[in-house]
Amino acid sequence: MAYGKRLRKVYEGIDRSKIYSLSEAVKLLKENAKTKFDETVDVSMNLNVDSRKADQQVRGVIQLPHGLGKTVKVIVFTKAERVPEALKAGADIAGSEELVEEVMKGRNDFDRCIATPDMMVLVGKLGKVLGPRGLMPNPKLGTVTTDIEKAVKALKSGQVEYRAEKAGVVQAGVGKISFSEQAICENIQSLVDAVNKARPTGVKGSFVKGLSISSTMGPGLKVDFATAQKN
Repeated sequence: MAYGKRLRKVYEGIDRSKIYSLSEAVKLLKENAKTKFDETVDVSMNLNVDSRKADQQVRGVIQLPHGLGKTVKVIVFTKAERVPEALKAGADIAGSEELVEEVMKGRNDFDRCIATPDMMVLVGKLGKVLGPRGLMPNPKLGTVTTDIEKAVKALKSGQVEYRAEKAGVVQAGVGKISFSEQAICENIQSLVDAVNKARPTGVKGSFVKGLSISSTMGPGLKVDFATAQKN
């Protein structure tokens, strides 16, 4: 694989075969983040699950203690009479039937979606549009709800959805490289703890096969799973 001059220099100071403690890995990421923008810190967890099986699904939401460090644009699908309520609660976009049509036609200027239960008959038609982006509202994740204000505030304040994809890998952003080392570590530990608690009962042996972290333009670093768990 060909690397740019900057990334080659970064790799010179990193042992890619080493498994670092969480604090060591976070420190290295911060030291090597030299881009002009505030990179996102990402976590990748390789799980011992077969996500094609219904009893081995791993999915949920976690409220990160230090947020995500970015503006999250939230869209709310609700009946016309509740649109002002949604906007007052902090939604960036809100609407009913006409908004469903706009999204169906290609509107995609949002990061997360909420729907009230009475809109799901219509929102369900957006499965092929929202599904691939992981944005389909889901009652288990708190994004199909009658409590619009609570849902909007949760998404705006750093709520992260995690899910194991086909290969059993969970990937999620957990903040910005400008965060303090402690804040990044605590956000990662919160995600790891949530995923660990979501372990399906049918899983045999070790649940987490591997853990790594990276920044948007930085290298991936293997992390000792034991150091990423809450004390």
